[in-house]
Amino acid sequence: QVQLVESGGGLVQAGGSLRLSCAASGSTFSRLVMAWFRRAPGREREFVAGISGRAGTTLYTDSVKGRFTISRDNAKNTVYLQMNSLKPDDTAVYYCAADESATYFPSQGSTVYDYWGQGTQVTVSS
Repeated sequence: QVQLVESGGGLVQAGGSLRLSCAASGSTFSRLVMAWFRRAPGREREFVAGISGRAGTTLYTDSVKGRFTISRDNAKNTVYLQMNSLKPDDTAVYYCAADESATYFPSQGSTVYDYWGQGTQVTVSS
């Protein structure tokens, strides 16, 4: 069993930055593929970014490329999402997810992920 706890959400003006953190416990963190998803009001949950275990291979959805960076610190069992140049369209609840399959490349499909955090709200004002 893996427990995930997100933090770092909040209210920011357009053009600003936030860094989300997700602390994991209960498994060998370095084997986990980690990802961030988000769900905006009235919209389906969507993949934002993912990072594989030891190799650190990353994947981003097109709308955040060049603005968001996913990273991980295996010594701290934590994955991060640095979000720069935020836009009102980035407003959503952001969820951390973990995949125990230890694959070399993160998946964009939410059904692949075995564990989910409770979510953290990010609101970007115009």
